Amino acid sequence: MATDIRTSELKKPIDVAEYLFRRLHEVGVRAVHGLPGDYNLVALDYIPKAGLIWVGNCNELNAGYAADGYARVKGIAAMVTTFGVGELSAVNAIAGAYSEYSAVVHIVGTPSTISQKAGMLLHHTLGNGNFDVFANMNRDISVAMAKLDDPNEAATLIDHAIRECWVQSRPVYITLPTDIVQKKVEGSRLDSPIDLSYPSNDPEKEDYVVDVVLKYLHEAKNPVILVDACAIRHRVLDEVHELVKQSGLPVFVTPMGKGAVNETLSTFGGVYAGNGSNPGVRERVESSDLILSIGAIKSDFNTSGFSYRVSQLSTIDFHSSFVRVRYSEYPGVRMQGVLRKVIAKMGKLNVKPGPIASNEIPKEDRDMSDDQIISHAWFWPRMGQWLQKDDIVITETGTANFGIWETRFPEGVTALSQVLWGSIGWSVGACQGAAMAAKELGIKRTILFVGDGSFQLTAQEVSTMIRRGLNPIIFVICNKGYTIERFIHGMDAEYNDIQEWKNKDLLDVFGADPKKSKTYQVKTKQEVHDLFNDTHFSSAPYIQFVELYMDREDAPIALRLTAESSAKNNAKE
Repeated sequence: MATDIRTSELKKPIDVAEYLFRRLHEVGVRAVHGLPGDYNLVALDYIPKAGLIWVGNCNELNAGYAADGYARVKGIAAMVTTFGVGELSAVNAIAGAYSEYSAVVHIVGTPSTISQKAGMLLHHTLGNGNFDVFANMNRDISVAMAKLDDPNEAATLIDHAIRECWVQSRPVYITLPTDIVQKKVEGSRLDSPIDLSYPSNDPEKEDYVVDVVLKYLHEAKNPVILVDACAIRHRVLDEVHELVKQSGLPVFVTPMGKGAVNETLSTFGGVYAGNGSNPGVRERVESSDLILSIGAIKSDFNTSGFSYRVSQLSTIDFHSSFVRVRYSEYPGVRMQGVLRKVIAKMGKLNVKPGPIASNEIPKEDRDMSDDQIISHAWFWPRMGQWLQKDDIVITETGTANFGIWETRFPEGVTALSQVLWGSIGWSVGACQGAAMAAKELGIKRTILFVGDGSFQLTAQEVSTMIRRGLNPIIFVICNKGYTIERFIHGMDAEYNDIQEWKNKDLLDVFGADPKKSKTYQVKTKQEVHDLFNDTHFSSAPYIQFVELYMDREDAPIALRLTAESSAKNNAKE
């Protein structure tokens, strides 16, 4: 048995649970997602003592999605589940956070150390006395594991886990046994904040890489900048913005990089995703003789089915743990330091202008007659005209995720999507977490676009939004099922159909105050136009729910191309 630290030896004795939650408060967490269970109940009592709010979600999967959304807005999030049944319900969400570099601290209340060592036949176990099995399941989707079995080590393990979560921008896993919750640790440690700084590059190595980058940059005749998700997750946007500003080079983003740069800049050209790009973007990027690729994640959906036509010989990749110049890789050289020095030393570059992105609606889709149904080609540019500075926009895997590529954002818009992991239903939970974070930060509008099929997986989380007084604007795209799957395989197959819900009635079902909520149903372009021109609606005074009707077989061009590529890839032998 681990020897407890005698309180008399501590300068400022503090309970383990209070220490943990105060450290989370220190790094910016203000709301803790999750569900209660008998192995975490006593620990939950410490949340308000640390100045935190307990959110209380409808299930653990939704809580994980919400923590992911919260982390993408605030930088880090925390959730609490109970041993076995609770934590396993959250595994999909935690895996998604790991895949997409989202910093979530997952705290699991576990049976007492005494019960575990005795191998007792407890509820929420597999009945075989193995209390490590669930932790082992989480090992490959966590960058740090902190099993708080010994109060002598608890504070050190907590600090290490939170630091790794922040620095690596991925989930960590902390177990808190019931008999450790109230054990004492040294509270004076709280006088010194956790060091969240990134490791510095070796100066000599960094300078060499900078010189190599500058050599090719100065030789290039028409370089461009391409920004992807890891520029956001690994917090190099200040460097990216300065590079864009100082260089004057055309800048593009990938689908996962939406929101990474100021899209109102005259040098912003749009979204590059290989074949899924609009022709002007594709031609400009693929004709460039040097691409400064920052934080790339070259997954299938992020590249429209691996359809990039860009040579590594004309690419410099900047990443969180290495820089690759053409085919030469420099491990251990982080992009932050390299980018700062490149900006300081680059001087005048050869600049060839690129296309300018806009929210102009295609000519063939401008008909606004009363019977004109809403098309994706019309809706997404029109929606872009309605967006406001600093909005948070969440798009679900499917038509919304691809449609948003054709929307040019106002300055400061934060875009949340799950292009790599692609778990349908993620966006509803993520919307709750993002809206909670937005409320804390004083951000006015959180806007969700989700398909009717995806919405049915996680609709309960609208209840949490109502409970917490959040004010998202929720657009449910009603197109009778799983559109992206239809375009991959089975356009008319029954397995891609759903039972149609009266979606907007759910606000009433979940107990929303009719005076603090409103629902809408739009089926034509004119109705959308009128809704977007409604100043009360646009002011987002409370939760609002919009049923947005589109044709079952309509989809953004990028989705069609990516689905076709995915189908071909699935059929390979």
